Amino acid sequence: MKHVLLVEDDRRIAQNISKGLRGEGLSVEVAFDGITGKQWALEKTFDLVLLDLNLPGLKGYDVCRQIRLYKPLLPVIMLTAYGEIEDKVEGLGLGADDYIVKPFDFRELIARIQSVLRRSDSLPGQRPHADLQAGDLYLNTSTKQVRRGEQEIELTAREFSLLEYLMRHRGEVVSKMDLAENVWHLNFDPGTNVVEVYINYLRRKVDRDFERKMIHTRPGLGYILQVDDVITG
Repeated sequence: MKHVLLVEDDRRIAQNISKGLRGEGLSVEVAFDGITGKQWALEKTFDLVLLDLNLPGLKGYDVCRQIRLYKPLLPVIMLTAYGEIEDKVEGLGLGADDYIVKPFDFRELIARIQSVLRRSDSLPGQRPHADLQAGDLYLNTSTKQVRRGEQEIELTAREFSLLEYLMRHRGEVVSKMDLAENVWHLNFDPGTNVVEVYINYLRRKVDRDFERKMIHTRPGLGYILQVDDVITG
């Protein structure tokens, strides 16, 4: 059974679409805002995302941009009332697999979904490679295993998400705001120290028992996962 994420803030429309999709033998989860939609798309496993554009919290274009960054092979169909050619070009330019303008015939939606899923199923190596590596640090996004050299490292779910984000952005300085928004999916509160706390948790597990330190602080800027020895912090 194919698993579909529907991101739609209009509850009546969402109910009608999800009911119809289930009637076609699809499993459906519904998110009613862009922030939840982005979080679920990145953290859960879906075969397809149906994405409205005019969403509260985070617009559909931004949700699509994040999906393409972290799950480049996850199919996305945009559902929107914006029918201008410029809107379609922008949506497809962000990596959407298809673009359907509301109102639409449900039969057309099913045909588009089936077409996109067939294309996705036919792609070689449909699932993105699960391994991330930075120096002797390895992370597997499928099995949730982490090791440094030959040593296995046990992480909590939040520590794992934080390390994964840092590894995907290895060599880049990421700010506390970046981490709060992309790991915790929250608006950054400058009064909280949750980011520093979890960075310290990670350092104890990833760096403390090793001569080469990988998680470094850039004062006033943020953090960087760096395998070179020249950076200190």
